[in-house]
Amino acid sequence: MNHQGRHEVSGRRINPLIGASGISAFPMSARVVQKVGQETDSSNFLLMHGMGSNTAGQIASVMAGGAVLAFLAGA
Repeated sequence: MNHQGRHEVSGRRINPLIGASGISAFPMSARVVQKVGQETDSSNFLLMHGMGSNTAGQIASVMAGGAVLAFLAGA
């Protein structure tokens, strides 16, 4: 990400709070992102974007866990 808050590939502006919801604390981190975003700007509606990022984080965690288990089972 460059210094203007734009995504390198698409060139569109992104909200850095969305990355904070990509952790496995489902769905609490998305709620926190929504609350912090609305405290900063009352026109922010980040809950659905946060939930999407949150769900992707859950899926990635399950896949990583499966890969570790498969690795350990083969050892």
